[in-house]
Amino acid sequence: MPGHAAAFTESMAHLASAVAVVTARQEDGAPCGLLVSSVCSYSVAPPSVLLTVAASARAYPAFAAGAPFGVHVLSGADSRTAEAFARRGADKFAAVRWSWDGPVPRLAGVPWYLRCLSAAVFPHGDHAVVIGEVVCCARDSGSGREPLVYYRRRLGWRLGEPAGEEPDAAAQAAAAPGPGGAVVLR
Repeated sequence: MPGHAAAFTESMAHLASAVAVVTARQEDGAPCGLLVSSVCSYSVAPPSVLLTVAASARAYPAFAAGAPFGVHVLSGADSRTAEAFARRGADKFAAVRWSWDGPVPRLAGVPWYLRCLSAAVFPHGDHAVVIGEVVCCARDSGSGREPLVYYRRRLGWRLGEPAGEEPDAAAQAAAAPGPGGAVVLR
C-alpha cells in the first residue's frame, strides 16, 4: 500500500484548492490556527462551511471539541500570512494583526472573514471533518482581489508549471495509471 498513498497524495497535489486560515480559542484561552486547503461551502440554508483539520495539528483539540471558529479567506497578497499559519510550532499570531471577535481570533486585512459555530465534528482517519454554521460574514474591501491557491504543493495564483522545473519523476511513477487509466487505491 505505500505506493497507493504516494499515488493518492500526488493526484491530490494536482487539484487546485483555495486556502484559508482557520482560527479558534484553545481550552487555555490562547488563540490557535492553521492553514487549510480543504475548506468549502457546504450549505446555503443554513449558511455553512466544511473543513478538515489534521489530528496532528496543534489546533486540533479546539476544533475537535467544537469551539467556535473563524475562516479567513486569503488573497494572493496574503502569502506571508499563509506561510506563518502553515508552519508548526512558533506563535503564529506574532506576525499578523489580529483581535478577538467574541471567542474567535480574527485576522485583520483578509478579503473575507466568516465567524462560525461548530455544528458537527466527524473524526475520520487522520483528520476531523468540521461543519460550521456561519453567523457572520465580513469583507475587507481594501484587501487583494486575486485568490491564494494551493497547487502542486505551492501557494500562488499562477497555476502553470513553475519556470525551469520538471515534474518529480518519482511522484509521476507512483501516480502512473493502471488498467483503464485510473490509479487503483485498493
